[in-house]
Amino acid sequence: MGEPAVARLAHGVYLVEHEGRHTLVYIAGPPGDRWAAWNGQVYHGDRPEPANGAARRHAEQSLTAPMPAVVVQVLVSPGARVRAGDALVVLEAMKMELPIRAPADATVAAVHCREGDLVQPETTLIELS
Repeated sequence: MGEPAVARLAHGVYLVEHEGRHTLVYIAGPPGDRWAAWNGQVYHGDRPEPANGAARRHAEQSLTAPMPAVVVQVLVSPGARVRAGDALVVLEAMKMELPIRAPADATVAAVHCREGDLVQPETTLIELS
């Protein structure tokens, strides 16, 4: 395996190429408190985690906004069965669309956003069970 190649596209937006695959990674936050969004997952520091730990206690998994954004599309409703990788919500931040994807097969327990909402980091968007 070779080292990934990283190209900065814009402030907080990077294109990563590894083994012939290209993916976008979004980085936000001040030095020492960075957040990254990749493939529908949010990373804080060096481990993946939902940004809102309190919401996680009330649901198996809460998907949160990784950065300030506008909700462009809500693609699911409560009760919907989703598969790992399915886009559930599409956000727009820094003139780029960011799909929030299901991390695993699950059922949508609750939807906490609507199209047009302005959401802040750590805002719970979707709860999965």
